[in-house]
Amino acid sequence: MQPLETWAGPRRAALETFLAELFMDAWPEVFGEMARYPLTTGGKRIRPLLCLAAHEAVAGTWEPAIRPAAAIEMVHCYSLVHDDMPCMDDDSVRRGLPTTHVKYGDDMALLVGDALLTEAFRLLSRPWGDATMQLHLVRELSTAAGYHGMIGGQAADLGALGDITDVETLTRLHRGKTGALIRCAVRMGAITARADGRVLDGLTRYANHVGLAFQLADDVLDEEQDAGDDGPPSFVKLLGREETTRRAQALAVDAEEALGELEAPILRQLARFSVERTI
Repeated sequence: MQPLETWAGPRRAALETFLAELFMDAWPEVFGEMARYPLTTGGKRIRPLLCLAAHEAVAGTWEPAIRPAAAIEMVHCYSLVHDDMPCMDDDSVRRGLPTTHVKYGDDMALLVGDALLTEAFRLLSRPWGDATMQLHLVRELSTAAGYHGMIGGQAADLGALGDITDVETLTRLHRGKTGALIRCAVRMGAITARADGRVLDGLTRYANHVGLAFQLADDVLDEEQDAGDDGPPSFVKLLGREETTRRAQALAVDAEEALGELEAPILRQLARFSVERTI
């Protein structure tokens, strides 16, 4: 079996090249540099890799999915730019570098996030493939990024529901805030590969399990940072570290089982990586 990092290397490099070439026609020109900044500061690139892996599992190739993979990463980066701002999480460092609002100011960071979000949909909607398939991708991403998905989860995370004290509500929060884009990434890769309904359903179940497992693992990694009454709601606070870890590992197993007979060794490794990672 090919090691995950060996598989990811050329695909991540292609994605980095694609992202680095965006906003080259921006005006004012300096805004293009600002918009590329959060796209080119590193990161695990889990969502686009899931998109590419899903396409590869269905079609045997990954190159046709580079555009939807880039679009999902743009939406993810936009959410991070806005999350880091003083009105939300107020973080000054991300990936070892100044956050966008620290580097360019709150006003420009707000616009950078807006530009990343809107350009993601322009990227998907420009002529490049079958129009019906492109419309399907736009619908997938807009649903996942909006109030049915990520934004709804973020609103709950910021206190729209008040204190969250039960696992069911916290699970629903993170199926939106974290899980929606992960599910969307896998589905977009499969849709671009013209997966049939049965395969798409299996990949959707896989992605639902991975998305929640990823968040459970995050809560374990962020246990000390999230501790205290003023920290965000977390599974560790409600379940304890041991049970949170156990559930994450069980979800990774469920994700692999959801793939059924689909030959998808990289998706299986990505499911395990979601809970075994240390960052």
